[in-house]
Amino acid sequence: MSFQAYLDAIELKTGKTPNEFISLAKQKGFDDPSIKAGVIVAWLAEDFQLGRGHAMALVHVIKHGAEISNKHVGTTGVHRDDSTTLRLDGIQSSED
Repeated sequence: MSFQAYLDAIELKTGKTPNEFISLAKQKGFDDPSIKAGVIVAWLAEDFQLGRGHAMALVHVIKHGAEISNKHVGTTGVHRDDSTTLRLDGIQSSED
């Protein structure tokens, strides 16, 4: 599953875009660099029933924004992403 597909699956499950999760995390102070990933993972599991893999995808965008490694960009594997920039404004924005 690509990184973007993880984010899209989270949106389908929760109804929240990655940007909405970033905003919620900021309100809780989870964007602070001293906050460990486990704290955010626990919050996402408790409040949104997200598993570790999906939660870690959100941890990345909360802490680092939309940019990802180019490791899988342009490959043909199942983890292939189209770009090093993730779409954080939701599935609907890709359909406009």
